[in-house]
Amino acid sequence: MFQPQDYRHVSYLWDDAAADKLDPVERLVYRSNLLGRDQRITNTGGGNTSAKLMQIDPLTGEQVEVMYVKGSGGDLRTAKRDLFASLYMDKLMSLRRIYEAAEVRGVKTPIEDQMVGMYTHCVYNLNPRASSIDTPLHAYIPYKHVDHTHPNAVIAIAACDRGPELTREIYGDEVVWVDWQRPGFDLGLVLRATIEANPNVKGIVLGAHGLINWADDDKACYELTLSLIEKAARHLEAHDKGAQAFGGQKYRSLSEEERETTLTAILPKLRGMVSQQNRFIATVQSDEALLTFVNSHDAARLAELGTSCPDHFLRTKIKPLYVDWNPQSEDSAALLAKLQSGLDNYRADYAAYYEACKRHDSPAMRDPNPTVILVPGLGMIAFGKNKSESRVTAEFYNNAVAVMRGAEAVGHYVALPRQEAFDIEYWLLEEAKLRRMPPDAPLARNVVVVVGAGSGIGKAVARRVAKEGAHVVSVDLSAEAAQATADELTKVYGMGIGVAGTGISGCGPAIGLQADITRRESVRAMLRQVILAYGGVDNVIVTAGIFVSPDLTGHISDEKWRTTFDVNVLGSYIVADETRPIWEAQGLRGTLVITTSVNAVVSKKGSIAYDASKAAVNHMIRELAIELAPLVRVNGLAPATVVDGSSMFPRDRVISSLAKYNIPYSDSEDTDTLRDKLANFYAQRTLTRLPITPEDQAEVAYLLSTDAFSKTTGQILSVDGGLHEAFLR
Repeated sequence: MFQPQDYRHVSYLWDDAAADKLDPVERLVYRSNLLGRDQRITNTGGGNTSAKLMQIDPLTGEQVEVMYVKGSGGDLRTAKRDLFASLYMDKLMSLRRIYEAAEVRGVKTPIEDQMVGMYTHCVYNLNPRASSIDTPLHAYIPYKHVDHTHPNAVIAIAACDRGPELTREIYGDEVVWVDWQRPGFDLGLVLRATIEANPNVKGIVLGAHGLINWADDDKACYELTLSLIEKAARHLEAHDKGAQAFGGQKYRSLSEEERETTLTAILPKLRGMVSQQNRFIATVQSDEALLTFVNSHDAARLAELGTSCPDHFLRTKIKPLYVDWNPQSEDSAALLAKLQSGLDNYRADYAAYYEACKRHDSPAMRDPNPTVILVPGLGMIAFGKNKSESRVTAEFYNNAVAVMRGAEAVGHYVALPRQEAFDIEYWLLEEAKLRRMPPDAPLARNVVVVVGAGSGIGKAVARRVAKEGAHVVSVDLSAEAAQATADELTKVYGMGIGVAGTGISGCGPAIGLQADITRRESVRAMLRQVILAYGGVDNVIVTAGIFVSPDLTGHISDEKWRTTFDVNVLGSYIVADETRPIWEAQGLRGTLVITTSVNAVVSKKGSIAYDASKAAVNHMIRELAIELAPLVRVNGLAPATVVDGSSMFPRDRVISSLAKYNIPYSDSEDTDTLRDKLANFYAQRTLTRLPITPEDQAEVAYLLSTDAFSKTTGQILSVDGGLHEAFLR
């Protein structure tokens, strides 16, 4: 056992002062969080922990033994108490009789899957958390505390052709080897039999899977987990091949600037290629460890073998797509051509894999596109249904690279046989879990750029589309305001799971970016960051605009006229024109919503520059609808008199409007009071007599961006409470 200060390959985080304040279940949560916090110990969503504790039976009032074990679908790093299933130990033990009474039993037999349904009969205290398929692995180990982890160092041993020999070499008699078999009830019995045959053993290396170990004290179990991982990692470190890892380097990495330029050029097209069945969100990984792999001589051979740990290939599929592109002599056009042919071959190969391995009751073939694409000089591009999922996919393949490096250092990497991999990927229990997932929200899988999201209508739009699953790019002239909106959304919806992504690609569901829409290069730079973050753009909603308050005679300077048209007309056009190549490269249907105004069709005094600019925007919308058809629908949102929360109604404009309409006011009144006066005046001019809010506009902007208006383009929708002056002429 190592001392806390001696660990080099894992982090010792246990704090007695913190742990001693917790009850036994909270101590299990604490231990789990510590293990999950270190990626070298277990991957996101992977691994599980348990504790067998004495609890009060709510029916009898007597002490009973209860096992708390991480439930289905949870993550150790972020786990809370409610993530853990709780089951009566005596009932769990009694399930063995049912299993052994089956005429046919063993791995992949019907009784294996039927046993999962029996766990609900063992639930303690009506706990709603579903038990995982690893429950028997914990139940049938005769110790109080069990840790099952997926450390890269130990999986490297588990996925090596010398695995059993290496286990003895590293651990002696304290850890033994068990050959791969799919997790389930039978594996739980195998582990128990292994312990009975080796009563002094402290842990087991699960072939092609990971590590499981135990103790009767929770802190001792935690320390044993770290110690076993440290021993494996030190052994691999001593045999690492350094510069000759993966057969040495075949290609050189591009510089960061060259890499970003190439990624910006290929990502939208690539996203479109892989999104023909399901729209995907990208995560880019280009750290040194990943680049060392993709640039190597052995990368193509090892990538073709696929991953080993079953937790990995449920996200990464049976294997990645490796594209043999020379970053030193080939350009992005050559890379796109190789990506297209590579994807064609990958889909055909995946279909052949499915046909060769499917069983009579296998679910239908899923999307045959790869979720991991490896490119020399660039790194990895991972795809998922949302940002969190794509980051998890990237994280898992990062782990796979570490596993392959370790295994190749001490022997030869061995992937799971294709049939075993298929039986995990298309396991009926996994299919049932997928079918229980709620349907996608209307804007799930979409990247929505909201221009003007720092305040007013734009901020309300950002909140509305985020609620419906969108990845939100909050854009504003003020970088601070843009980031504040993005931070608010991330706080509400969370970063998600998965620890991966280089630079901005490691983001969550929202990012904040600065842009001056009157400057083309500023908009182009902003969209470049969006591509690097998510892989492309689906919907654009422009709410940015300017109203220059006139003097008391209703006039503004010539310079302010130019500014009004630059922001309201030219700015919206630049955003559309710079996004157009992205939409075209993706080949995916998108939407553009531009905020105009009912003032565009209402003739009056005092706002001629603003009103004329919005009239120009109306016609620009109609022409953009023609130019961008059939790929992109373009519509306008025409608000009226949105005073509350709008940055377009600063105090001077409010006073100017109050004066124009002869509404009594005093300079001593605060701005909110003055705004209320103006908003109430505007409301009384409408047919509904209701004030118009930013949220009213956001609702229509959101709907125009969804399939609810899939047949509507080139239209201007007024959200004005019913101003008859703005009725369609």
